[in-house]
Amino acid sequence: MNTKLIHENEKIFFILCMVISLLTYFFLIISLVGIIYLVIGFLITFILHGFSIAQIRNNGVRLTEKQFPHTYHQAKNLSSELDLELPDIYIVQSDGLLNAFATRFFGRHFVVLYSDIVEMIEDNQEKELSFIIAHELVHIKRKHTLYHSLILPALWVPFLGKAYSRACEYTCDRIASVAIDDAKAATQALTILAVVHCLNKKVNQEEFVHTHSQEKGFFMWLNQATSTPPPIAHHIKEINYLAQHPELFDLDSNAFQTNEIA
Repeated sequence: MNTKLIHENEKIFFILCMVISLLTYFFLIISLVGIIYLVIGFLITFILHGFSIAQIRNNGVRLTEKQFPHTYHQAKNLSSELDLELPDIYIVQSDGLLNAFATRFFGRHFVVLYSDIVEMIEDNQEKELSFIIAHELVHIKRKHTLYHSLILPALWVPFLGKAYSRACEYTCDRIASVAIDDAKAATQALTILAVVHCLNKKVNQEEFVHTHSQEKGFFMWLNQATSTPPPIAHHIKEINYLAQHPELFDLDSNAFQTNEIA
């Protein structure tokens, strides 16, 4: 994997999170009461996560060669390109929400695609769906789902845990954009998350990013600093920068810029 595609803040924030988490675990372990709290916290987290995974497996539709075969093979090809074993991928009913996520339980990896986003773009915008799938696969490839379990105490530290998660999102955007070799499709996929499919192609992305940059104020900053996903305009800006300066990321300029954002 091209290490230059890893966002520069991801490693820094991960080290800080790991140090804080290890210190927290240490102080809990050396006290009897702390061990009890640690065990109880682990059991509660384990049970809740187990129920969540069971809900997905009981009610979602798992992709196979006979179930949404086209999307299944998209995911399989992307997994192969990322040198990753294909995880279990489920489509779940989403009540209009447009999202996807990766998770892990007992060493088993899952990718969950919300049904509305698959319905909107599966047939007509293949690369956009590939980007969304690739983004979640990169979370697994980069072991973000595992690391979040290890650094759980640090994720409760104001600003720090969120900053690490946002850096992870930027890393996944970069690697997924290169995996599908289409920066334009990547930004279009993100625009769908902002304004849904029917308005997606009418959005002036340059103006979208520009007007967002003009939104200032304390609460704007606070919202961004305490949010796990960065604002969509920030996602798009990062991908555009990657497309405009591929040489900074050890990418073949001619190959990657063929689909560059205008």
